[in-house]
Amino acid sequence: MYAPTTPLPELIRRWQAGWGTARGLAAAVEARGGLHVVHGEPDRHTESIALHAEEDLDSVRSLAEATAAASVPTWCTVPTRHPEVVATILTEAGLVLGTGIETLMTAELESTAPLPAPDPYRATFAVRPTDGVPVIEATVRHPSRTIAARGLMAVHGSDAVAHSIETRPAHRRRGLASVVMSTLIAEAVRLGATTGLLVASSDGERLYSALGWSAVATVLVASTPPKHRRAGAPGAARP
Repeated sequence: MYAPTTPLPELIRRWQAGWGTARGLAAAVEARGGLHVVHGEPDRHTESIALHAEEDLDSVRSLAEATAAASVPTWCTVPTRHPEVVATILTEAGLVLGTGIETLMTAELESTAPLPAPDPYRATFAVRPTDGVPVIEATVRHPSRTIAARGLMAVHGSDAVAHSIETRPAHRRRGLASVVMSTLIAEAVRLGATTGLLVASSDGERLYSALGWSAVATVLVASTPPKHRRAGAPGAARP
């Protein structure tokens, strides 16, 4: 099910660094077997991302218990190749598992021309520096100037980390997400990226698998009990 790859903790650190940059977050703090990130959002003030679920389940248990005891809405995110075991640890700690299944994926990137947008759509991209890291934004627009699809990719050294790839409901099933990804990758490779990283929703995993990406871990997301959060968080896709 999972592709052989670089040790999982290293991939998690690399993914989080690019994802955090794309979201405009402050750098994560590594402590107690995890990466700790402040979001400052109503349903996710803080997030702890476990690094060692493969070799140290006690560290996952400690993170889960600390999350359950948090006084603010907190997420505990665990990339793992043993999701059933980890899910039990998270629920036994008193956390609420998210309803969606996410997947950490990677790909070796190659220099190819971006896919053309189908008529009548047009694809464009822009690059903006964020804390010295290039963040690419690709956009596909309808002639009405409506944004039909978009996505971000942070180029962190030789890694290109995709984030928030989305197609608006009225424009789905036209290949626009593939256009966005190919546009992002073409520019990321030009900027020096050789490896792609992302966390995909279940729908996204099907798309990225078809584009040649490989799953390296399941990502479980759990949160503090409902007293800290609005109903429905965390949801099916990683914001």
